[in-house]
Amino acid sequence: MYQVDAFASKLFSGNPAAVVILESPLSEDLMQSIALENNLSETAFININESPIPIRWFTPTLEVDLCGHATMASAKILFEHFPDIAGSEISFSSKSGILKVSKNAEDICLNFPADDPELQEMDALFAEALGESPIEILRGTDDFLAVFETEQQIQAMKPDFTKLAKINSRGVVISAPGNDVDFVSRCFFPQTGVDEDPVTGSAHTMLIPYWAKQLDKIQFKAHQLSARGGVLDCNLINDRVLISGKSVIYFEGMISII
Repeated sequence: MYQVDAFASKLFSGNPAAVVILESPLSEDLMQSIALENNLSETAFININESPIPIRWFTPTLEVDLCGHATMASAKILFEHFPDIAGSEISFSSKSGILKVSKNAEDICLNFPADDPELQEMDALFAEALGESPIEILRGTDDFLAVFETEQQIQAMKPDFTKLAKINSRGVVISAPGNDVDFVSRCFFPQTGVDEDPVTGSAHTMLIPYWAKQLDKIQFKAHQLSARGGVLDCNLINDRVLISGKSVIYFEGMISII
């Protein structure tokens, strides 16, 4: 097992993810137990003896269909420690389809399906849970997007996670135009056991098409304003999003199950 800080150029920043290298499948119960033991927002399991490489992601409490930072972490390990398997481009098979990941100098680039969110009727629960009324609410495949006017609002937000957990979705993403970048965001997932995720690649599959329409452009610099923080380079290409960033390996070890 490895632990990687994804969307980070130095240790102790970005989003930490565990990567468990498998040579044969594990049971779902065992993978869930390992993820709970790791107590990180995501643990990825990749089977290096199959092609495309199967990848699954578990929070401490459940399996998710798509995770960006743990996919980046997995690719980082394959490119550095298993280059013969990785090659120049990795193809992962997942519950969200085939995910391709490439390497460009120090950056790793995720090629994910775009998730174009749809406008929703305003619900008072969002203002109650977030402590402030958004200017609009949208819904993607997994998450709600609450849009605000300023970066300062995103930075200062102090949500009520008990109320947020009652919203019927994987989580709630908040976003606004950035002061020094194109847009900023924070991501809350109390429904999955993660109150605030440090950097969330999967949320940007929804954020990128939204801001492409608002800003009339297809290339972006984004900043997720968690305590650890993370910077993402983003592109929209038809129905795909390219999400790039750096990552740093924190440790490698062995899991012993007796």
